[in-house]
Amino acid sequence: MSQDFPVDWVDAFADRPFGGNGCAVVHGGATLDAETAMQFVRETSLVECTFTGPSDIADIRVRYFLASREIPFAGHPTLATAAALQARGMIKEDRVVLETGAGLVPVVLDQNSYEMTQIAPEFGVHPDPGLVAAAVGLREEDIAAPPQLVSTGLPFVITLLKSKDALRRAQVNGDALAGLCTALGHDDTDLMEPFLVTLGGATEAGDTFSRLLLAPPSPPEDAFTGSATGAMAAYLWRHGLLDQSSFLAEQGHWMGRPGQARVTRVGPAEAMTGVRVSGQAWRLMSGVLHL
Repeated sequence: MSQDFPVDWVDAFADRPFGGNGCAVVHGGATLDAETAMQFVRETSLVECTFTGPSDIADIRVRYFLASREIPFAGHPTLATAAALQARGMIKEDRVVLETGAGLVPVVLDQNSYEMTQIAPEFGVHPDPGLVAAAVGLREEDIAAPPQLVSTGLPFVITLLKSKDALRRAQVNGDALAGLCTALGHDDTDLMEPFLVTLGGATEAGDTFSRLLLAPPSPPEDAFTGSATGAMAAYLWRHGLLDQSSFLAEQGHWMGRPGQARVTRVGPAEAMTGVRVSGQAWRLMSGVLHL
């Protein structure tokens, strides 16, 4: 006997179809077992999908899955989930609180803009710059500042590059990425990847431009990474690399999927209590999942 689940496919951090980063939101799917959820992600060829359900401590519970594992939190799927809930009339107010594996994440809704508040950043170790550079096929001298493991719900090795040329040359080296992850105490290559950022946007409006390169079974590159954008912003503020407390982050333009997010600091740079990341979203498709 089959089960049916409503599904929305949403392009997050985009104001048009086929921009930003896609995410399929499976309404009521939080009860599915992990293997079925991961199979669905692989079926879509997306980086991440979300599965919602009731919550005792928030408005709704959200589970986040890669093709290979469940993760506690992800940025663009959070925006996508809020947009899907709003489109289906499941959010009556201008604010929704999501229960995630990283804690409670509030999302404020303003017409077609969605602003999530990521948790206070956690600053971890500074990995060997040579290991980081090798993981993405670059030279150590391409790196402009010491890389650092930073999390606002999901950890990334934030890596500031000196130029757009270096950013364009970057490509995953699977063996070197595995070595970096091992050095960080993690056995798999689908967490803690280097999040590469340059100062100056892909467009005149942007203040930063970034890339996230991924290892199989995920697609080779993420179009827009909301969780890493929050961690990246916290890193830049913490180390005095960006003065303004609110800026426009860009990603995905070289993939033909331009995405933008407004990133705003909560609290002083030396004692941040959160990071607000906002963007638009476009509900591209809706349907029913038959299992």
